[in-house]
Amino acid sequence: MRILFALIFSLSFCSTALGNESQRGYARSRTCTKQEYREEYFPGTSLEKPGYIESWTETVEVPCNSRGATSVRQAVPQKVDNNDCKEGSLIGGLLGAGLTMSGTRGKDRWWAVPAGGAAGAMIGCQIDGG
Repeated sequence: MRILFALIFSLSFCSTALGNESQRGYARSRTCTKQEYREEYFPGTSLEKPGYIESWTETVEVPCNSRGATSVRQAVPQKVDNNDCKEGSLIGGLLGAGLTMSGTRGKDRWWAVPAGGAAGAMIGCQIDGG
């Protein structure tokens, strides 16, 4: 009976090794390949024989990704808006606030100057290229 338990216990560790499993701390290597089609042209002569093409496939080793399949990655050009309208909005805001300050009198200044500055900043940003 003890031999049966010992046999079952020892075979349980062997089954993981046969199942292509890996243990923690050990490296696992995997090779990925793909078939490439090749052709070569052999020129002929005008008097003896014509030229011919010989074709074959080769197995080439390629890098593997996490799933074992290969993929080609290419950079996709992105349209980047690097226009900066800081200067235009600053100048436009100052001009708009200055114009509304010179054009208003009395109680209307408390709301007209900030509104003129905000409108001038928006217009200045659009003029500057934003």
